[in-house]
Amino acid sequence: MPLEAPLPGAADRARQLNDRYRHHGATAVLERALTDPQVGRISLVSSFGAESVVLLHMLSVMDRSTPVLFLDTEMLFSETLTYQTDVADHLGLTAVQVIKPDRERTFLRDPEGQLHRSDPDACCALRKTEPLQQALTGYDAWITGRKRFQGKMRTALEFFEAEGDLRIKVNPLVHWTRDDVQEYMVNNRLPRHPLVSRGYPSIGCAPCTSVVAPGEEPRAGRWRGRDKEECGIHFVNGRLVRTRVPVGAEI
Repeated sequence: MPLEAPLPGAADRARQLNDRYRHHGATAVLERALTDPQVGRISLVSSFGAESVVLLHMLSVMDRSTPVLFLDTEMLFSETLTYQTDVADHLGLTAVQVIKPDRERTFLRDPEGQLHRSDPDACCALRKTEPLQQALTGYDAWITGRKRFQGKMRTALEFFEAEGDLRIKVNPLVHWTRDDVQEYMVNNRLPRHPLVSRGYPSIGCAPCTSVVAPGEEPRAGRWRGRDKEECGIHFVNGRLVRTRVPVGAEI
């Protein structure tokens, strides 16, 4: 049942949850996030990208009726759209919601579909950040697949982080390595995104994602040549929100 009102004190709740579950593993953190009253009403936000199937599989084992929000920016690879439906069907997920940008706003602000060329931040805001924030209304928390090994702004992530005063983000895989991800996918015989074998280890919108050369960071193909590292869905008021990692918290 939906909560009557969002739970108060996101920062305090995130801190308490990190203290409580700091030494738990990914599966335990996800399981607790689905049931702990301090987390509240929760959904998983998934890009159905290169590594998304890991969390989606975990969720399907625990509670396949948990809401899964999929952002269709209307600029995704056709392979991603096909993969999304195939994976949801394969895992038996029963509450996948496809979120799209508002048609009227898109027509007014990006009528030719070329905004990504002149202002990629504005394009991400229009097609990802704004639709997601609207879709998350009424939720107290959402689950992401971010990991520290992805580098740059993600190196200091914790299991639970406050998204301003809005809600909590849960990052169950934060301490996993690239090998952990691959091992889980192999052991559970999970379907791979078809673009991974073609040189796309990190997959976003088609116009802003390029092939990654051997030796490059996995996310090197995202917004190549631009001073941009994140799409913006992990920002509040234009700034990245990240809980400070206490000394000795590395696990």
